Amino acid sequence: MTAKPLRFCFALHLHQPWGNFDSVFEQHLTEVYRPLLRALMDGGCTPIAMHLSGPLLEWLDRHAPDFNDEIGEHAAAGRLELLCAGHDEPILAVLPRQDRVEQIARHRDWIRRRFGADARGLWLTERVWEPALPQELSAAGVNFVLVDDRHFRVSGFAPEQLHRHFITEDAGRRVNVFPIDERLRYLIPFRPPAELAEYLLALREAGHPLAVLGDDGEKFGGWPGTRKWLYEDGWLADFLDTMRSLRDRGDVVFTRFGDAIESTPSGGLAYLPSASYREMEGWALPVEPARAYLRLEDAWRERLAGVEGGLLRGGHWRHFLVKYPEGNRMHKVMLALSQTCRERGEPPGARRAIGRAQCNDAYWHGVFGGIYLPFLRHHVWASLAEAERTLRAGETATIESRDLDDDGTAEFWLHSRDASVLVAPARGGLVEMWIDTERRVNLLDVIARHPEAYHRPLQPTDAVAASATLTADGAPSIHDLESQLEAPPAIDSEPRGLFLDRIVAGGIGRDEFIAGTVRAARSWATIPMGAEWRLDPTSATIHLEGGGLTKVIDIGAPDRPGSIRARWTWDPSWCPADSWFTTELSASAPLWITAPDAERWDYDIETVAKSERGFQRTVQGHATVLRWPASRAHADVEVLAGGDAATAAGRDATGGPAR
Repeated sequence: MTAKPLRFCFALHLHQPWGNFDSVFEQHLTEVYRPLLRALMDGGCTPIAMHLSGPLLEWLDRHAPDFNDEIGEHAAAGRLELLCAGHDEPILAVLPRQDRVEQIARHRDWIRRRFGADARGLWLTERVWEPALPQELSAAGVNFVLVDDRHFRVSGFAPEQLHRHFITEDAGRRVNVFPIDERLRYLIPFRPPAELAEYLLALREAGHPLAVLGDDGEKFGGWPGTRKWLYEDGWLADFLDTMRSLRDRGDVVFTRFGDAIESTPSGGLAYLPSASYREMEGWALPVEPARAYLRLEDAWRERLAGVEGGLLRGGHWRHFLVKYPEGNRMHKVMLALSQTCRERGEPPGARRAIGRAQCNDAYWHGVFGGIYLPFLRHHVWASLAEAERTLRAGETATIESRDLDDDGTAEFWLHSRDASVLVAPARGGLVEMWIDTERRVNLLDVIARHPEAYHRPLQPTDAVAASATLTADGAPSIHDLESQLEAPPAIDSEPRGLFLDRIVAGGIGRDEFIAGTVRAARSWATIPMGAEWRLDPTSATIHLEGGGLTKVIDIGAPDRPGSIRARWTWDPSWCPADSWFTTELSASAPLWITAPDAERWDYDIETVAKSERGFQRTVQGHATVLRWPASRAHADVEVLAGGDAATAAGRDATGGPAR
């Protein structure tokens, strides 16, 4: 018997995050999205599926509505199957359940109003799956979802079982699930199309009914080297010729996902664990386990495609909220404001701002992911500030004691007329967040210099195994590109914020703070302090004691509403001779600092992070170290926001003079 044609479901995901620069949107539209869409449509490789994220769709409607018109025309003609997602491209699994449904419903409604299409298939952001998702997906009208074959393989499915769709459920709410073929993710567009044809024909001859590719559209000209590879070196033209030939011979049929459910047999019931794509699971691990994971991948190089490859697992997306406390703080403020928004009747402006703050890119880091990109974090904080200002308009100051970051200890969260301030008694009274709600900026939006697995030079056995063997006639994927630092960068061992207090020896100077090598005789970063607070209509005072230190923080004094003042007293008798009391202030926006009799050191907080274009050095903000002789027994600092904080956030920050 002649094998039936192989049905090929080909999905592209196009996304740019809230807060990205207009020039990046424009560049991708010109160099990637327009030429790719027209080449596929004109080349007869249809129908295909496409997901465009909410931030990208809204930008296109403002700046290039004709491109959205093209999308609509192809969708109406049946050449494009439009997929939905959470409108603001959130990680659905880490949202409140009501927010998951709201995000999907809003995206489906946007697509329906703009394109007249009913999008019932879901592009799962970063393919982060958790077993309870079918309830919300079904409630939001989703019929099918794309995940990775990885999700199935870690459940024990063999690779040869996965060329079909499956059904999963939770509490009786079911959805269809399509496994994305990892092999296809590396063949397209990084290998010659002849190899793709060979693979698709082998699937057909083996009797498999379906091949599924779902991947980022940006890899078709937006990733390093891919524009030359696709257009100048001819890969895209060769791909179109190859696929037309397979189609014309009856070997491969381009198929909508919705049609594939009807025309191909289901693989039956599948229950999938918490998972994402293979590379993401490695990025989510802590530093040393991440390095061990790379070594295991290298050692198992020839076995990754087999059953054993499914048994090698990395981490869980939620662990990014452990690796990066700054991302966790954004996430937990978002959760708190989302709950407040529901309690106060869902003001539309606040809900939209919270939705934008749920955009995933600023919460994690790998080759992609932007927690080290200040402009992405700034947009999240600006959206949260907008939501809080809307929700608390006309209210007097309030303060709450709650374990906001879920670390087992309570923080003080002050909400006033023009500020939202978080103080952590468990970390020595560190001020961790200072949102100017009028200017819509978190003045303390600084990420610490965290250690990363790639900071230390890799040994030869640590190289990541490529899923496709690279030869001279192929192009490397981002995941295959390796680069190394000549020397590890400075790393912070303690958190950043306002008023990180230490007793240090007299010989310690500015260089040790810059290098992150300060060895303090005592640091209050890990000393829990007892705390009490007093609230006035527009301000608050927090009194802290612990570890031999008394610390009083005044937030928004009546005569200086935009100020934070700290006062310290201590018994110098236990301090080492010739030691100094220091407090360090880290900020992402200009601050005017008044510190009587203090010596002052300043330096930029620079991180070194890996991206698709190699290592990037980024100034995250500015640090000011103030010091007094420990024998002095007291100190006093007042901080005011200075300059245009809204436009300076996320860029080089300079402190005001100490005087």
